[in-house]
Amino acid sequence: MPSATGHTTKSHPHSTTHLLGPGYRPVADETAHADLAVRGTLPPELDGTFLRIGPNARGEHDPAVQHAFAGAGMVHGLRLGGGRAHWYRNRWLRDGTVSRELGELPTPGPRRGLDGHVNANLVHHAGRTLAVTDGGTLPLVLDPGLRTLARTDFDGTLPGGFGAHPLTDPVTGELHAVAVDPAGDGALLLTVDVEGKVREALPVPVKGRPWMHAFALTERHAVLFDLPVAHDPAEARAGSPVPYSWRPDRDARIGIVPRGRPGSAALWLDVPPCFVFHPVNAFEDADGRITVDVIRHERAFDRDRLRPSESAPALWRWTLDPREGAVVEHRLDGRVQEFPRIDERRTGLPYRYAFTVELVPGDGAALCGPALLRHDLTTGRTDRHAFADGRQGGEAVFVPRHALAPEGDGWLLTLVYDPAADRSELAVVDTADFTGPPVATVPLPVRVPHGFHAQWVPSRW
Repeated sequence: MPSATGHTTKSHPHSTTHLLGPGYRPVADETAHADLAVRGTLPPELDGTFLRIGPNARGEHDPAVQHAFAGAGMVHGLRLGGGRAHWYRNRWLRDGTVSRELGELPTPGPRRGLDGHVNANLVHHAGRTLAVTDGGTLPLVLDPGLRTLARTDFDGTLPGGFGAHPLTDPVTGELHAVAVDPAGDGALLLTVDVEGKVREALPVPVKGRPWMHAFALTERHAVLFDLPVAHDPAEARAGSPVPYSWRPDRDARIGIVPRGRPGSAALWLDVPPCFVFHPVNAFEDADGRITVDVIRHERAFDRDRLRPSESAPALWRWTLDPREGAVVEHRLDGRVQEFPRIDERRTGLPYRYAFTVELVPGDGAALCGPALLRHDLTTGRTDRHAFADGRQGGEAVFVPRHALAPEGDGWLLTLVYDPAADRSELAVVDTADFTGPPVATVPLPVRVPHGFHAQWVPSRW
């Protein structure tokens, strides 16, 4: 069956059934709803817009044979402020294909690079909210009403594509990303200054086009993941919109790249074969050792090329010793989980709390689960916030209570799907009572498909 990009993807015999449930079905229409009801009390400090992004295939869609990560990007937003939920709306991201299908004029901006679907992540930087994705596709700029305004190459300073998981340095305010060349070997470690222009593009040689979906940052280094999921020419020839697979011939290694030192070579350290979609955080000590916490998959896209379904991802820690060329790894928590978030004021710094989505064992790397987990990495304690009555929640974004609040003191916001009603709701969890019920929920008159990543944009946008 044709996919959203017009290709046919071969179904693999060991595909599992997760990501096929009703909560994953695409929605057919753009909608807008104002003055939403609120159950409980929305904290008045939450003054901004909650955003969520993910693939939302247009037209015919059969998740049994189409890649789970393909499909036109759709962004969902809820505007909060003054203790009220002012509106919910959803909008397709206007890449070239979607604009043509809707009969609209092309989105303005540079036309170079790939024109693929932008459906992976959102970031707010230099006064602009951007939708971003892997590969050579340029970011899209969104307005406060979620309309796609333009493509951007950061005023001509971006030499190629961007990355799906940029990170903001909380000390400098600069934005960092890793972009892999989809047409050849090599990666670029990008630094975008506070004015929104690329200040540095450091080449990092890699072979075989690995899928570097994300990276980690410390005060002095970037940490890259060159792991055995890489470009698969056979999948590309077959027309897969996501032509990557498990390549057992590839080594698994972690690269340590000094920041702000042009020409510095990466130091590569070997690790056992695995794959990482999402690091949690990284930091370094006075002796140069680097701690990297990740959600570690045993493998991905091997027997099942359509979904990351083949292992039970868990929370692991790698301790890197560049002087000894050694890596020590151990599991921090064995529960099946994904979509880690932290208090982003601690990005690249020593930190205490990690928040993840608990998944159902046997469902592989699904996009939702029955609970949120809070890991206290100082005490080793893990708390669980369970969603009631069979509801399933996705990635939660953390919002601090105020600018000087202690780490992890604030609220977690996540979209939760109620299968009984076939509707979604925004849940607001106060970390001061993490295991208790949400302090507020905002029921939506529609279902929001389980998607990828969430973002909070303060009202000063």
